[in-house]
Amino acid sequence: MQEPDLDQLNTATPEQWANILAGPPEQAAAWLLAAARHGVTAAQLRCGHLLLAGKGTAPDAVEALRWFREAADNGDAMAMNMVGRCYENGWGVEVDMAIASYWFRRAAARGNDWGMYNYATSLALARGAPCDRSEALSWLRKAADLGHAKAMNLLGGFYEDGWEVEADEEAALDLYRRAAEGGDFRGQFNYARLLTARGRRDEAAEWLRRVPETATPAFMEKVRAFLQGTEAPHT
Repeated sequence: MQEPDLDQLNTATPEQWANILAGPPEQAAAWLLAAARHGVTAAQLRCGHLLLAGKGTAPDAVEALRWFREAADNGDAMAMNMVGRCYENGWGVEVDMAIASYWFRRAAARGNDWGMYNYATSLALARGAPCDRSEALSWLRKAADLGHAKAMNLLGGFYEDGWEVEADEEAALDLYRRAAEGGDFRGQFNYARLLTARGRRDEAAEWLRRVPETATPAFMEKVRAFLQGTEAPHT
């Protein structure tokens, strides 16, 4: 599909943009790529996501990373987090957890909740950064305060295990509940696990039924182990 020219980009109204982005993926991709090439930061970030997913355009992880870097260099915090994700997962570049952690930290410092969660994970698990559970706890609390469900789940693990805080199963249960209600499959599993331990099996079953909707295949192995009565540590 032919890309729009600069005049078309400049004269498009917000309503027209909304219709374009809601229309055929190929059309949305053409307009976003054109806007990205003209320096629109939000379009650069969107192009990175489109290229990773191959939505409306051929998948190209190398090009996706390039657009994330462009947007990150323009100060976009989510783009900084996505550069980190590319280095974490080897999307368009070799895996390098130290570089991933660097970008997560930059995103976190600019107030991005995903950056906070990912940087906290790096610190808690020593993935690309020295282990520092105290600082990880601080970032998790900030992300949880912003409503980040995965951060709530990991924070629940801190309270369950007594990492940097006094072990408190009630606090862990509440955090897992909030994570579960926020749609995090790990939170749903952990909440169900603690409910089961308390004999609240009907409630637990309801949450376990939701886990497969979004869980990864690897995580489902933990769920199966749990259902078979074997040890299934929280995560």
